[in-house]
Amino acid sequence: MTEDDYYFTVESTAVAEFKDRGSKFLAYSFPIKNTNDFKKYLQQLKKEHPKAVHHCFAYRIGTDGNNFRISDDGEPSGTAGKPILGQIDSKNLTDTLIVVIRYFGGTLLGVPGLINAYKTATSLVLQCTPIVQKAVEIKYELQFNYPEMNDVMRIIKQFNCTVLKNDMQLFCVIQTGIPRNRINEVLSAFKDVRNLEFHLMK
Repeated sequence: MTEDDYYFTVESTAVAEFKDRGSKFLAYSFPIKNTNDFKKYLQQLKKEHPKAVHHCFAYRIGTDGNNFRISDDGEPSGTAGKPILGQIDSKNLTDTLIVVIRYFGGTLLGVPGLINAYKTATSLVLQCTPIVQKAVEIKYELQFNYPEMNDVMRIIKQFNCTVLKNDMQLFCVIQTGIPRNRINEVLSAFKDVRNLEFHLMK
């Protein structure tokens, strides 16, 4: 079992506040799975805080390290998104979104002050939410007849697979995430189920 079989993420949404010379920084953390989650949460916060001057953010998704995005949202370049992502990375997190909302207090903080504020707000919110370890999963689609349902669900539960999507009718389709470190055992168990077809999802 290697460390690549697991990743760390935030368990739940949390919020923390940091103040500096009148400016208020509200940091929100969210566990996310994809960019749609990100868009949904960002829109939600913009609705909740229409008077805030900046909605800066950073997120990282997936375990290959390539899917991330940062935004300074009008703050000087490099003063917001980068420090936020830096905190996410310092805790080795992924599938994590942090949005820091700033209410301007009338005093300019300067570049070092801004970097410190966004970094501190992010660090505070990450202390407010439990960090959880999750198994890296490989996605498979399963197709089978309804009578085989119990066998299939038993295997899914036994190996802690995640059900991502299910369509239960006479003919059933389940999309499941299988922990990478148990993949051979799970596929071998699936082979023993009658009339079960399964394939790797793209």
